Amino acid sequence: MTQNKKPNIKVLYDEQTLATEVERLAKEVTAKLPENVLVISILKGSFIFAADLLRAIHRAGGTPDVEFITLSSYGDRQTSSGKVQIMRDITNEVKGREILLVDDILESGRTMAFAKDLMYARGAKTVRTCVLLDKPHNRVVDITPDHKAFDCDDLFVIGYGMDMAHGYRQLPFIGVVVDDDEDDG
Repeated sequence: MTQNKKPNIKVLYDEQTLATEVERLAKEVTAKLPENVLVISILKGSFIFAADLLRAIHRAGGTPDVEFITLSSYGDRQTSSGKVQIMRDITNEVKGREILLVDDILESGRTMAFAKDLMYARGAKTVRTCVLLDKPHNRVVDITPDHKAFDCDDLFVIGYGMDMAHGYRQLPFIGVVVDDDEDDG
């Protein structure tokens, strides 16, 4: 694919499917966690999912506090280095709090396990996890999400906050890039 050519993107989960699943997740989360749970969005990929989820939690009667943490094990690469780094930390106290970590994809498990361990080390009462996509095919850490929207095959996905070379995060759906000859049906 040349740099100027736009990729052929096949929709994996459309806007309505995402909206329906986010509403379901919000009701599930709200039923299991206190109203003032501290929701920590793991940036950058989860920002759209987290925003939609937080609004849905509000509609379901929750009153969460919100924080953001930026963790990275990728840098500028498409594969993980295996070492998670804190690029931007939260500012709220977590000691004694119930935490919900929100991320876009749970794949290797390194980032989520790091974040979960970090919150417990800082004194969190409980730490639950919520992910948009669960991709267990490449899991290297023993972790299972407490809440998830979709099981996902081992695909490189973009849109709804997830990027390809820093682009396509703004897509209102989740898609996969396909070769032009693969999109025959």
